[in-house]
Amino acid sequence: MDSPLVPAALRAPFQARTWKAFLFTLVGLPLSVLWFSLAVSLTSAGVGLLITFLGIPVLAASLAVCRGLGAVERARVRGLLGAEVAAPEPVRGRTGGAFSWMAAMLRSGASWRHLLYALVHFPWAVFSFSVSLVFFTWGWALFTYPVWRWVFPAYLGQDGIQLYGDETHALYLDSPFEVGVACLVGLLFVLAWPPVVRGLTAVDRVLVAGLLGPGRLAERVTELESDRGAVVDTAAADLRRIERDLHDGPQARLASLAMDLGLARETMASDPKAAAVLVDEAHGEVKLALKELRDLARGIHPAVLTDRGLDAALSSVAARCAVPVAVTVDLPGRPVAAIEGLAYFTVTELLQNVTRHARARRASVDVWRSEERLMLQVRDDGVGGADPARGQGLAGLAERLRSVDGVLAVDSPAGGPTTVTAELPWRA
Repeated sequence: MDSPLVPAALRAPFQARTWKAFLFTLVGLPLSVLWFSLAVSLTSAGVGLLITFLGIPVLAASLAVCRGLGAVERARVRGLLGAEVAAPEPVRGRTGGAFSWMAAMLRSGASWRHLLYALVHFPWAVFSFSVSLVFFTWGWALFTYPVWRWVFPAYLGQDGIQLYGDETHALYLDSPFEVGVACLVGLLFVLAWPPVVRGLTAVDRVLVAGLLGPGRLAERVTELESDRGAVVDTAAADLRRIERDLHDGPQARLASLAMDLGLARETMASDPKAAAVLVDEAHGEVKLALKELRDLARGIHPAVLTDRGLDAALSSVAARCAVPVAVTVDLPGRPVAAIEGLAYFTVTELLQNVTRHARARRASVDVWRSEERLMLQVRDDGVGGADPARGQGLAGLAERLRSVDGVLAVDSPAGGPTTVTAELPWRA
């Protein structure tokens, strides 16, 4: 029942994710009882034996068992709820021996969080199991009551579901009106069952992610390692680009210049006019080589950026752009050279994209400071359709910004306009 003609509320009770979430709550109770029992018994035994040496290995073993149970819970969340929770950092002893492993296990914050999960999840599993099962059974039982009401007079000797009864009288759901009301109430329970179950499992997602996943410090270390790899790859790519530009540009012109000067030297005595022509051509090659070297040096780090800052450097870039660009820079000071250089190259690359792909008539660059962030925004009135996922240019730029805790946001609907906003940390 995934047809768009059927309202979402009516499709929800029949969708697979609803039944997976319901199965998650049903399986969660017996598993939680097992986790809670093992955690409490092993931890209590370990704490009780701490007066002797045996308490340390028992307590370490209880934490190891909790970590193993945590792996099962992460797999259950991944399989039934579709939530991917990374495993925490592994426990490694300094020397590799048993005592080193036990010490590392007892010092591991992730291990103690697994123990806390086993203790906290048990009462929550009881609650979520009860609520989801009550909504399911009452909802579907009352909703389908007209179908199976014949069971009561046929096998139980009564007219229907008994709502009330004492020694003098009893109240049954047997009239057509009462059966219709019961069916309507059941329908309300059935429609409320999917959001209730999903809300209950949303709490499980939070518990698993917060207690069974990696700690904030470990996530930050992983993020920094990834950013370091992106920086190294970017630096290597820049070096290859500089090498390629030198080989294809100034190096080729200098080689041609050397050949022209050699020919001019050989022909100077026999044909001075031809030698003069060769020298004149060599002079032109020198000018072009110097221009290419200046452009290459500007691409590495422009002198105007070092001397006069972002305002003058971006104005210089805008003046060379094929599209008219309005530049507005409102900064109280200058950031550190690394952030300033990254901001310059970000705007430069975005303006190059405008020139090559946007087919725009005009563009604008705005730079300002917002609290502890340096904000860059490049707009154009081009055709739009820019998507970081489809090309390496914007994707590589986003990775470079992430290496310094920056953010790149692209708003480029088909038909335009395009607005690219970059956010960098402000470091004065």
